Amino acid sequence: MQSDVSASAGVDAHSPPRRPEDALYPDKRGFHPVMAIYLSMQRVRFSSPGAYEKFKVVFADTRHHLMKLPGFLHLTWWEHPDDRMWFNECSFWASKEALYDWHMDTYHKHAKAWAANGAIMEDIITNFELVGTRLLRICPCCNELQDKVYDLGQEQAVLREQCPNCGFHFPYMTEQESSFGVFKDLALEPVSTNGKEPAAAQANT
Repeated sequence: MQSDVSASAGVDAHSPPRRPEDALYPDKRGFHPVMAIYLSMQRVRFSSPGAYEKFKVVFADTRHHLMKLPGFLHLTWWEHPDDRMWFNECSFWASKEALYDWHMDTYHKHAKAWAANGAIMEDIITNFELVGTRLLRICPCCNELQDKVYDLGQEQAVLREQCPNCGFHFPYMTEQESSFGVFKDLALEPVSTNGKEPAAAQANT
């Protein structure tokens, strides 16, 4: 027999137990659908140091175009400490379709054409779908330990949270002019309180 809580949420009492992070993404019988956050990683080698210098000029402008895309979340660019000519780009998207929107962007098309015309020697591309998130923090002031799952779509808001015990402000990176760090949270949609999905969610079912 269902409990009052599970019955009101529309959850089958005989369903397998859900993971803690599933609480962030209620199923389609709840208030909003699961969001398949999409992650892309590229490991890149350039054909010459000069090609990388030109790349940095082109890449620096991408932040202006990415921030206009509703499904964009995160872009970071990393240099391997033991191989200074091996680079790693990580990006997070609200969905696979959101990444496709970026691929269809005019600026991206021209930048990709330039890179493919001899600037890049190697590009190893791997894509993933998010299965969970977890934040561990230890406050350097009061030693308060935080260990919690969180919504990746609202990561910037989460990272700006102070220590709940003493109020310490944790450091976080903001948008960089180089575009080596670009971040944005998803716009929050209104959530129904009568057990029905928002109209936008219903349109995707």
